[in-house]
Amino acid sequence: QVQLVESGGGSVQAGGSLRLSCAASANIFSINAMGWYRQAPGKQRDLVAAITSFGITNYADSVKGRFGISRDYAKNTVYLQMNSLKPEDTAVYYCNAVLTSTTAYWGQGTQVTVSS
Repeated sequence: QVQLVESGGGSVQAGGSLRLSCAASANIFSINAMGWYRQAPGKQRDLVAAITSFGITNYADSVKGRFGISRDYAKNTVYLQMNSLKPEDTAVYYCNAVLTSTTAYWGQGTQVTVSS
């Protein structure tokens, strides 16, 4: 069992920045991939950014050049730096950890609201 605790959400004006944190209860060396997803009201949950244990990153086209995912092994934490935020980035952001092809965990979510 891996527990994920997100923090760093909040309200910001368009063009602003936020940094989300996801603290894992397990050593993230043992996690194959970690990522951030988001879900806006009435929409499906979509991948925003992910990073594998090899350091390979993947971003949704809508956030490329604005968001950056990184990890701190010493703190077992993954970050999502969000710059140049837009109102359409408003959503609940969820941290995800994939241990195997059949085992994954989710955080409780953190709200990000971007006003125009």
